[in-house]
Amino acid sequence: MVQELKLSKKNRLSVWWRSTFLQGSWNYERMQNGGWAYAMIPAIKKLYTSKEDRAAALKRHLEFFNTHPYVASPIIGVTLALEEERANGAPVDDVAIQGVKIGMMGPLAGIGDPVFWFTVKPILGALAASLAMTGNIIGPIIYFFGWNIIRMVFMWYTQEFGYKAGSKITDDLSGGLLQDITKGASILGMFILGALVNRWVSVKFTPIVSSVKLDKGAYIEWDKLPTGAQGIKEALEQQVAGLSLGDHKITTLQNNLDSLIPGLAALALTILCMWLLKKKVSPIVIILGLFVIGVVFHLIHLM
Repeated sequence: MVQELKLSKKNRLSVWWRSTFLQGSWNYERMQNGGWAYAMIPAIKKLYTSKEDRAAALKRHLEFFNTHPYVASPIIGVTLALEEERANGAPVDDVAIQGVKIGMMGPLAGIGDPVFWFTVKPILGALAASLAMTGNIIGPIIYFFGWNIIRMVFMWYTQEFGYKAGSKITDDLSGGLLQDITKGASILGMFILGALVNRWVSVKFTPIVSSVKLDKGAYIEWDKLPTGAQGIKEALEQQVAGLSLGDHKITTLQNNLDSLIPGLAALALTILCMWLLKKKVSPIVIILGLFVIGVVFHLIHLM
């Protein structure tokens, strides 16, 4: 009878310690993938014995990954459970593992920033600074040890939580639970991507479609405004009242596109990049191509 492979607490502690270096080899192509693969090495060594299996495991964990470095821990925990089940013969393929990782990393990234950067760190920093300003050496000591204890305890227990939850997920592989979770994670990931496109992708076409001369009273007459602060005040009041800043109403190609479907150009650009990635075009080539096209289009006054 073949003995079931199981990750020991020592193995999981090794992964936890290595995960503190998640951003140690951050790159613009696949972001945290190097640090993620580095963290998974103790588990891979324990679960797989052949060189080929270990190489395949490292390869699948070198795919794109990026989230808040601390909330990556529950994702690591779930992934450890999936790898453990795979090593024991369960039908967990590369797509399932990567799908769960991608599906979890987006929503969790949105939690990490407000919790750690905007809440825990400012509160701890304010306490330490108040002590340091009085000349108390305890201030920086509290900040250094307090912050690291909080983050490392959080990372360990959330990794363990993810590991135990992941084990429960894989209990019902034959019933299709993992497939349902993978599908849901993929849908959620696409939803997050759609929301981020409108926020982070900006395309502005500058060609002028029309320029209409406005009647007097429809725009601010700058030469008739008083000087100094009073003139600034009146200009702001007139702008709030609906007066144009100039004597011509200029409509650009971008204005027309926005009136048709806001964000259409950004969406089209995103879909193009996704299509190129699907065709195995290197992300570096896409980034350089976008840079060159952006510069050229700006020089010819298209963007």
